[in-house]
Amino acid sequence: MKLKVGLVQDSPVFFDKEKTIKKLEALTVKYANEGCELLVFPESFIPGYPRGFDFGAKIGDRTQEGRALYADYYENSICLLGNDLKRLEKLAKSSGVYLVIGVTEKQENNGSLYCSMLYLSPTDGLLGVHRKIKPTGTERVVWAEAGVESLVTFKTKIARLGGLICWENYMPLARMAMYQKGVQIYVAPTADSRPEWAATMRHIALEGRCFVLGCNQFYTKSMYPEKYQQFVTDASEELCPGGSIIVSPLGKIVAGPLIGEAGVLTATLDMEKIAQGKFDFDVNGHYSRNDLFPFEIPGQPEILIEKDLQE
Repeated sequence: MKLKVGLVQDSPVFFDKEKTIKKLEALTVKYANEGCELLVFPESFIPGYPRGFDFGAKIGDRTQEGRALYADYYENSICLLGNDLKRLEKLAKSSGVYLVIGVTEKQENNGSLYCSMLYLSPTDGLLGVHRKIKPTGTERVVWAEAGVESLVTFKTKIARLGGLICWENYMPLARMAMYQKGVQIYVAPTADSRPEWAATMRHIALEGRCFVLGCNQFYTKSMYPEKYQQFVTDASEELCPGGSIIVSPLGKIVAGPLIGEAGVLTATLDMEKIAQGKFDFDVNGHYSRNDLFPFEIPGQPEILIEKDLQE
């Protein structure tokens, strides 16, 4: 099976959910029409990754200005119980494409925000959500931690999908939670644009013998609305140069890294390469030593299966 995928390395309309969704819709239609069957959007593409923000927080003190900024972020975050999700599900269906979208998510029953990754099918709508189990550094000021229920994988008509967000990918046991479910396309939306990130993506591909899709945004300081410029006064113009990359199950770079520009990184994946890679190394099979290293994650969801594949 051959599968065309696209990684959207672009910028949101920062802190504006409505305009960002419209941009996402336009990009999806464009690249679905060009044959992409799976499109991936970066970490917190909706409504934007708040690079440089401190939300007025320091140990022992929070400012009123920081609280107001958090409320603005909250207002523009995605809710899965309303029209936001319906629009995205309609988009996946009408364009006939699978979508994996990085969002900041709010929930009706609490006031916390989560760094989430939505999996959408053109036939089944929302398959499920991965929420970051460990925000990094001062991300913890605005994003709550999720639990084991977020270690999700999905058996779809195109492949078994799974993955982790940004520096969760440095957590060996979190990666193993994906491998144990037989992930074939490992999705890694991120805000990390360091050159070292490409090495991480190649390592995961080799370790899991899966395709790895590392998707980042491209963002410059001038893209921030004027009222947010104060948070990046001392930053360089190119806040996030990107670095989106597609890697094969043998750790070879298939496409990218795309650096210094907005764009969509595309590649056609030969899914047979997954079985070929497991010939000499299978982390969840003949190269495992379960007698020495028994590994279990109590409460991790079973693989979620698209309806058409359940029979």
